[in-house]
Amino acid sequence: MCDVAAGKRIVERVVADGAVVLVVALWWAASRHLPVYVLPGPREVAEAMASFVTDPANAWHAAVSFGRVIASVVVAMTLALGIAAAVRAFPVLDVVVERRILTLLNSFPSVGWAILGVVWFKISTPTVLFIQIAIVLPFCIVNALAGFREIDPELDELGRSLTRRPLRRFVKVTLPLVAPFLIAGIRVAYGICWKIALVSELFGASSGLGYLLMQAQSVSDAATVFATCLFIVLIYTVTDYLILRPLALHYSVNQGRQQ
Repeated sequence: MCDVAAGKRIVERVVADGAVVLVVALWWAASRHLPVYVLPGPREVAEAMASFVTDPANAWHAAVSFGRVIASVVVAMTLALGIAAAVRAFPVLDVVVERRILTLLNSFPSVGWAILGVVWFKISTPTVLFIQIAIVLPFCIVNALAGFREIDPELDELGRSLTRRPLRRFVKVTLPLVAPFLIAGIRVAYGICWKIALVSELFGASSGLGYLLMQAQSVSDAATVFATCLFIVLIYTVTDYLILRPLALHYSVNQGRQQ
C-alpha cells in the first residue's frame, strides 16, 4: 500500500514538473520569433528577477510591497476578529454584518476603493494600505464569523468555569478554537492582497513593485513586467509553504485532538 502511494506521488510530481518544463520550453520557442519588448525569453526574465536580490533599489521596492501586504493582512484580520467577536457577544449585530456590511464590501468595485483612496489620502502608503485592507476585509470577516460559530458551547462554558476574566478566556480558549478559521482567512487574504498590491501601488504609491511596473510600462520593458509578476508568485509560494501552510496544519491537528 505504501509503495502504491509513493509511486502515485512520484507520478504526480513528474507530471507537475513536466508541465512546468513544457510551458517554459514553449515560452522560449515563442520568444525567439517575437521582439523582446513583446515577449522576452526566460533568460531575460530570469535576469530581471535576479535584480530583486542583486540591485538594492529593486530589493527595497520589493521589501516595501511585502511590508504593505503583511500590514494590510494583519490589520484586516484584526478588524475582522473584532467584528466577529462583537457579533458573538451581541447576536443582534449578525444581520447588520451579514446583510449590510458584507454585502457592501463584497460588491464594492476594487477600482472604486482605489480611486477613493487616492482622493482621500493622495499618493501615499496609507492609500495603498486602505485599498488593500478594504478589498481583503470581507474574506477575513467571513472566516472569523465561521470560526466563532463553530465554537463548541461546552468548551466555551468550560472556559467560563476556569476563569472569569474575559481577556484571559479569549486568549486561552476562544482564540485557539477559532485559529484554524483565522489562518484559512489569512491565507486567502494574503494571496488576494498580492493580486491587488500592484494595482493599488499603480494608483497610489511612489514606491513598491507596482511603481516599478509603471516605470517598466513607460519604457516598454516587458522583461521587468514578467519578472515582477513572477517574483510575487515566488514570494507568495515561499511564505505560504514555509509559514502559513505549516500553521494551518498545526492548528487543524490541535483542533482535531481537542475534539
